[in-house]
Amino acid sequence: MLKTQKPYKGLAMEGVIATWYARNTKGDARHRACADALLENLSTGARLLEVAPGPGYLAIELAKERGDLRVSGLDISDTFVRIARDNARAAGVSIDFRHGNASAMPYDDASFDFVVCQAAFKNFTDPVGALDEIHRVLVTGGRASIYDLRKEASLEEIDAEVDTMQLSRINALMTRWTFRSILLKNAYSEDALERLIERSRFGRGEVLPSGIGFELRLVKAG
Repeated sequence: MLKTQKPYKGLAMEGVIATWYARNTKGDARHRACADALLENLSTGARLLEVAPGPGYLAIELAKERGDLRVSGLDISDTFVRIARDNARAAGVSIDFRHGNASAMPYDDASFDFVVCQAAFKNFTDPVGALDEIHRVLVTGGRASIYDLRKEASLEEIDAEVDTMQLSRINALMTRWTFRSILLKNAYSEDALERLIERSRFGRGEVLPSGIGFELRLVKAG
């Protein structure tokens, strides 16, 4: 009997782990900063998909700021989908959060004008498949932005970043441990990331380092 490959690396973000993450990242100013950067490039009525939205904070910021956007979210975690739906309801915004795999999305071809993925790409066990699916669900000329941790980020830079998160002492210690022991090990170097892009249907993209992370910009060519 063939063993099914997990769609993610490491522990499943379910139950108490997902709940801790949602509580720990609530109010993080980076969600609003990312939303502001994305909104500058989104046309009126744009259809936007967030892949792996977790608790849904970024998607909710986008929907709150621009009511004309049609925002969707796809996450492999049942717990996160439930939390994101509850958060959207509490915020008074309409977002289609669904359960699904980034490398086998439940959407038709050319369903979205823009796709964003934040802090999750390094955890995908089929990154090329995820890139290919993003390419498939984008319209021709559609764009994607993937934000994640740089493999080259130093431990000192990571510690300084955690210090800006305004966490309790215990949560700060846990977050530093998570960065050092799990996230940094799974992160991509710029060279490794470029090799993945070359293997995907996109073929090429632009990697922009920023702090301890990067933004990967992709366009679906005609």
